[in-house]
Amino acid sequence: MSEPGSHIVLITGMSGSGKSTTMRALEDAGFFCIDNLPILLLPKLTELVGLGETRKLALTVDVRERLFLKDAPRVLDEARRAGHRVEVLFLDASDDSLIRRFSETRRRHPLAPDGSVADGIRLERALLRDLRELADQVIDSSALTVHDLKRTVQARFASEQATAPAISVMSFGFRYGVPPQADMVFDVRFMPNPYFIPEMKGLTGKDPKVAAYVLDRPDTVDFMERITGLCQFLLPRFQSEGKSYLTVAVGCTGGKHRSVAIAHELFNRLAIQTPRAQLWDRDIDKE
Repeated sequence: MSEPGSHIVLITGMSGSGKSTTMRALEDAGFFCIDNLPILLLPKLTELVGLGETRKLALTVDVRERLFLKDAPRVLDEARRAGHRVEVLFLDASDDSLIRRFSETRRRHPLAPDGSVADGIRLERALLRDLRELADQVIDSSALTVHDLKRTVQARFASEQATAPAISVMSFGFRYGVPPQADMVFDVRFMPNPYFIPEMKGLTGKDPKVAAYVLDRPDTVDFMERITGLCQFLLPRFQSEGKSYLTVAVGCTGGKHRSVAIAHELFNRLAIQTPRAQLWDRDIDKE
């Protein structure tokens, strides 16, 4: 096998959940990518990759590769014992989201070419149940656009060294659902809402007037100190347990004012000490 040290990301999951988008995101992040590789060829592939300059390899494996489901644990364990860093990334989405995506693209489900999409999804979930439990990371793309998913993947697999932790801070509106990828969620609906101030209603938390209205309060100052310290405390401890990223979500009612101001301030504080930091306002443009 190749010289130890390759970073291998195995992408799998539900059909229609975003595996192709994830592959493209990793390709942009510098990974050598191969789609639908038979899992038994992984040892040979790592040999070939070891001959080149890249040490980052991403593979997409489809559920139709039935040998994958049986042999994956053994092959991945062998790769890890050979010194490679191996991560299994499982892409998932709600049944309603998957059905809608298949309807929009007019595709047939690969496991139910002559039946309903719902039947295919049900069978696929059963086949992948054990593999999902083995995954190192699970991304639920139900509420993510293509761009959101790409941003999420690249934040977790950035080109920096694995020893450098990553943190993603996002604002959101509870009206549109709690982000499924969030590791920590802070609810800031206890703060006065700029939405009810006529001159601020049409603005967002990015505007200095709105930010000052939210941030220049004793309760907010105390709150910021507490959550900043908590994140700084938890991130290295997550990392020591093998989790190299932390997604912190800050929510208000609509995701336009309070959560945006707080998320931006938290990001500015954490980015000073965290080289891999990302900011994302999920619902700022929604009505």
